Amino acid sequence: MHSYPHQPKFHRIYGGPSVSLFIPSVLPHSSMHKPVFITFFNIWSQYAFNHLVLFVSLLIACSSLPSLFCLPFMAPIFSLFLSFVMLSWSIAQGQGPPSPGYSPSTSVRTVKFDQVFKNLWGPQHQRADQDSITIWLDKTSGSGFKSIQPYQSGYFGAAMKLQPGYTAGVITSFYLSNNEDHPGNHDEIDIEFLGTTPDELYTLQTNVYIKGSGDGNIIGREMKFHLWFDPTQDFHNYAALWTPNEIIFFVDDVPIRRYTRKSEATFPTRPMWVYGSIWDASTWATDNGRYKANYNYQPFVGKYTNFKISGCIAGGPASCRPPSVSPSDTGSLSQQQLAAMNWVQRNYLVYDYCQDPKRDHGQIPEC
Repeated sequence: MHSYPHQPKFHRIYGGPSVSLFIPSVLPHSSMHKPVFITFFNIWSQYAFNHLVLFVSLLIACSSLPSLFCLPFMAPIFSLFLSFVMLSWSIAQGQGPPSPGYSPSTSVRTVKFDQVFKNLWGPQHQRADQDSITIWLDKTSGSGFKSIQPYQSGYFGAAMKLQPGYTAGVITSFYLSNNEDHPGNHDEIDIEFLGTTPDELYTLQTNVYIKGSGDGNIIGREMKFHLWFDPTQDFHNYAALWTPNEIIFFVDDVPIRRYTRKSEATFPTRPMWVYGSIWDASTWATDNGRYKANYNYQPFVGKYTNFKISGCIAGGPASCRPPSVSPSDTGSLSQQQLAAMNWVQRNYLVYDYCQDPKRDHGQIPEC
């Protein structure tokens, strides 16, 4: 799989709401601009706390002094304290994307794991119940699961929680593929988390393959994102809608990427199975293979739950249609959904294959 070596650097410090500063990592005349996100935590809380301490100290001191002496000092300090807290709260609330106005996952029923999936490999590295599954990688093996049936189209989602700390070289994924049916000439729709080092953020890689590697030259269509939350702290929903005309990727019901069908040659149309897996991709996953999986930190764990599957089974009725992901029931994203997607791409997109000058654009004519 193609991996772009020049990734923007993120610096992570935990402790409170974040304030992201966007600093260009290249000069304005550079052919490609990549934002550097420096996340500062505890800035607002430290200043607010300092003002609160000062206010309380003056309040105690003033209890034994005439009120006329204290009022000139108390009023501006308290006003400044309140203003800072309100500003800080506003900044913290503004970190996420604007509301898309519609939540497609609410119209798709949750299915139990064993109703839809089965073990594919590494059964000793899986722990499943009816509603969820945990899989892990150590030096002996990774693990994966696969849908019981192939699909021709549909909505495919799951809530995932990733491992914190050192996970370089490790891929945790949820995807569609027909690689087992068409080895060396397969299609794929990928949601992949690229492992990281403790001082960097996870990268969510979305990818589309169309008869991906028939001549040995893998042609990926990657768009990579960082997220507006920490995916190791809680479960978040990730999904892909695959219709005859487009593929849309979602994070917590916010569309982050739309890949449209522009020709038969640039769009997957053959049936695919749904997979989840965790595996060692040290040769390319983290900083183009610079950082490898380190099994001193094993096991590497991926957790999945809240599976949302609503698809047209391969060979099923011709009248079957994938669910709509917009309030209009037309299948197309609404203007509010498009605005949310554009916001994510402006602020959190870190790689777009169409903007990569090193790519052979003759192989990706849709760009």
